[in-house]
Amino acid sequence: MKSKIYKRIEQHLGCGAKNIYATIKLKKRFAKGLKDLDGFSHVYLIYYFHKIDTHKLHVIPFNDKTNQIRGVFATRTPVHPNGLGLSIVKLLKVEKNIVTIQGVDILDGTPLIDIKPYIENFDKINEPTKSGWMLSSEEEVALKKSDKRFL
Repeated sequence: MKSKIYKRIEQHLGCGAKNIYATIKLKKRFAKGLKDLDGFSHVYLIYYFHKIDTHKLHVIPFNDKTNQIRGVFATRTPVHPNGLGLSIVKLLKVEKNIVTIQGVDILDGTPLIDIKPYIENFDKINEPTKSGWMLSSEEEVALKKSDKRFL
């Protein structure tokens, strides 16, 4: 993946990265697998946190106003034991083996494992949701930048 994010600190996360663009260059042998992807507005990206060399079961996550220690599986931090990341991004264009996306909070050079389409009738949650300990507003999340806690 080719993005404009080169360092792990002072970067916008999640909805704060809505104006960050990137390209995904698949090996040419996978290009046929992109057929019909351009009919979707958003895609899930599954990737490997290749810069993380430690895994934790307890963390203090970004945007936790109480600064409490949380179980890693109740967070979106990059230090999960499996090293996998998941993002939903806006799909802008598919040309041959190149996919252009927007809303990227992923480091340049991150190994991509898979691309899956966001399908509203499968993925939309049509009932009230809960966000656990996460009390920050969308605006607060958009303004938050990464720090050194997961280096």
